[in-house]
Order: sequence, then C-alpha cells, then structure tokens
Amino acid sequence: MCRLMQSVRLLDLIGMVEIVKNIEGIRSRLPMSVELVAVSKTHPVEYIVEAYSCGQRIFGENKVQEMDQKHEALKDSCPDIKWHLIGHLQTNKVKYITSYVDMIHSVDSLKLLLEIDKHAKKDGRVIKCLFEMHIASEETKFGLDRDELVQILESPEFKSLQNVKICGLMGMASNTDDTEKVRMEMRSLKETFDFVKKKYFAKDLDFREISMGMSSDWKIAIQEGSTMVRIGSTIFGKRIYAVNSK
Repeated sequence: MCRLMQSVRLLDLIGMVEIVKNIEGIRSRLPMSVELVAVSKTHPVEYIVEAYSCGQRIFGENKVQEMDQKHEALKDSCPDIKWHLIGHLQTNKVKYITSYVDMIHSVDSLKLLLEIDKHAKKDGRVIKCLFEMHIASEETKFGLDRDELVQILESPEFKSLQNVKICGLMGMASNTDDTEKVRMEMRSLKETFDFVKKKYFAKDLDFREISMGMSSDWKIAIQEGSTMVRIGSTIFGKRIYAVNSK
C-alpha cells in the first residue's frame, strides 16, 4: 500500500510540473480574443493551485457539489479564481452556487434561468450566463434549438429578469473524428450567435461570448469563431484514481 501511494504521489508531482508547461503551450497558440477555461473536473485542488500559480484564473467544473467543495477549499488562498459551471445544471442545485459562480455556460431552459435570477437576487449579485445550444448529432447532449431560444428571448418572463446577464452561447460538437462534421456544427453555432446578436443584443456589448471547443477540437473552434475554449485533459491529463487513505 505504501509503495502504491508513493507511486501515486510521484505521478501527481510529475503531473503538476506538466500543468504549467501545458497551459503555457496552449496560451501561446490562443488569440488575444479567446479566453481559456481550464476544466478541472475530477482533478484535485493541488492541480488547480498549480495552474493558478502560472496565472490561470478561470476554471470550469461540471458538477455543483465538486465545484462547491473546491470553492470552499480555495476561496482564501486563491481568492480571485473565477468558477464557471459548464455541466448540466438542475434547478434544485442553483442555490448552492449563486453566491460565488462567475458564469454558468449551460442555461437550457427558461425555468432554469428564472431560478438563477431568483437566487442571484437573494445573494445580491448579477450572474453571467450563456445559453446552451444543441449542435451535436448525439441525442444525449443537452441544449436548445434556435426556435426554443427565440421563444425564451421573446417571453415576458425573460424581459423581466434583473439578476442575470446573458453574455452569449455555448455548444458542444459531436464526439467524432470527422473534423468537417465538427466544423459544420460549430459554424451553425456561430450563425445562431450572429442571428441572435443582431436581432436581440445589437447594442449589448456584454453579449459577445461563444463558448465552444474542447481538448480534441479547440483549434477548429477558434477558426469558427469561438471566444472561449474549455480545455481539460490537454492541461491536466487523465485522472489518477488512488485508494483513499482516510
């Protein structure tokens, strides 16, 4: 058991050294107009601290409970971290994150948006949000189609919101090696963004984000207009599952 734990710790140290190298490599290829969201889901807080030490401030998490635990662990030592919730968000979990979350990428219903607005008001905050669009061929992906998005934007309930700020759109392309398929799906998100920007947010300078592109396709995403890439495994590697020592 001791040898196993020593091996895990050694691998962790090697991984932490690589994190800085990986982030610097990605940043060197990112245009100034594109933000890097370091997707830290499943990775330990030590990895986040290492990324933080080289200037990374935006971290993305998929699950509310995990993000909440990491926020609590790091709020004093890393006070200017910006937490982005990038995974599917249930309405009953909203109340746990509105006091600190910087941006929610995965708004896929008016019901969810109303819940975010309600709890943001209680916390005295305005929460930045992105509408999640369904652009992939997989039915398992969440997200709105264009008609559903327009229905939300034209609803009286949406126009009454005061504690959310819509900043753009998010989408996930299909998980496939067909790069042309990925490119066309991303292009469709950019076209929807342009349509919505022109019709509903023409004078809103905050509506400017297109969150698309992950470790496997972020270069294509930038070519197709992404302003925010969500990169995890290319930075942090695959998670090492260790025996809990407690």
